[in-house]
Amino acid sequence: MTVLAAIGHALAEAGSMTWQITWSLILGFTLSAIVQAVVRRQTVVAMLGDDRPATLARATGLGAASSSCSYAAVALARSLFRQGASFTAAMVFEIASTNLVVELGIILALLIGWQFTLAEFVGGPIMIVGVAVAFRLFVRTRLIDAARQQADRGLAGSMEGHAAMDMSVASGGSFWHRLASRKGYTAVSHIFVMEWAAVIRDVVIGLLIAGAVAAWVPDSFWQHLFLTGHPLAARLWGPLIGPVISVLSFVCSIGNVPLAAVLWNGGISFGGVVSFIFADLIIIPILFIYRKYYGTRMTLVLLGIFYATMVIAGYIVEFSFGALGLIPATRAAKVGETSLQWNYTTYLNIVFLLLAAALLIRFFRTGGGPMLKVMGGGPAEPGQHGHGYHDHGGRALPAGGR
Repeated sequence: MTVLAAIGHALAEAGSMTWQITWSLILGFTLSAIVQAVVRRQTVVAMLGDDRPATLARATGLGAASSSCSYAAVALARSLFRQGASFTAAMVFEIASTNLVVELGIILALLIGWQFTLAEFVGGPIMIVGVAVAFRLFVRTRLIDAARQQADRGLAGSMEGHAAMDMSVASGGSFWHRLASRKGYTAVSHIFVMEWAAVIRDVVIGLLIAGAVAAWVPDSFWQHLFLTGHPLAARLWGPLIGPVISVLSFVCSIGNVPLAAVLWNGGISFGGVVSFIFADLIIIPILFIYRKYYGTRMTLVLLGIFYATMVIAGYIVEFSFGALGLIPATRAAKVGETSLQWNYTTYLNIVFLLLAAALLIRFFRTGGGPMLKVMGGGPAEPGQHGHGYHDHGGRALPAGGR
């Protein structure tokens, strides 16, 4: 196989996966934008001031309704911590933001199978409980105080401007009243486009890596790596090796789902897929951001606790789903070259691409363009918030953006 043929094969694999998931990504981001358009961020900090179970449950729900961009989630968690949220609640918010969002569930169901969506929404709370318990047992107040001092230095990470933006509708009224208003349409369009702008890099990189891996790495390599000839060993090894592969892939957010599909077809265990997806919060670029935000010691603590709880969640999902007969019997993730056909995927892609175009036009017609330039602005100061949509029709710009 020539170099050009190999590249073409990889691009064809990536293109096939892109076509399969386009409509689901647009649907997921639209639903996420609708939720964020009616949830004000000003109310979040006051609800996350301690680490009681009820508070952590609220942090989970609020995180699931927030941005799915891993970098923005990490930046927003730091912002919440600086403004008075407990460290545990901020980390729970961060985990839920990237692992319990609707767009992740949709793309998992479409690309790999509904069982993986269910596993993600079961394993996510398990990881959150594990993190909360580990913080209570092993993270001392002195270390948290040191992390807060480091956080208050305000060192910039990534997507700071996007994390600081509050583009929700500020006016009163019911959910449907706010959503159906002109300001609601504008808010949804702005959140939709900004979310896409935040994750598009990771989605593209993830698809290209998945396409290259699918095209160039032989099945025999994965079979040896994942110990497919030893069923019990494979089930024990999968959740351990899954996060390591994720860390080394540098891909986060929902961009790692296509690679998860390749790994599943290659032989990684069911629980290994789950722990792999969770590990978007400990990839190497984000570890460097943690070090800026919280210092070296807390970064190592986060790495250790997050990895351990990902592995434990992977084991629990692996053996509980296996006992219930919920693990797919075949490995048939949608990875591979498929020709364009007039099927449900094509029809749905057309419909949702038209929806995306309408939201994109609304975004630029209502002055959203300048917001794209400040997505990576500086972190907000404690107590500072982005501006929502007020009656005068002003657009949201990030607090502290530069």
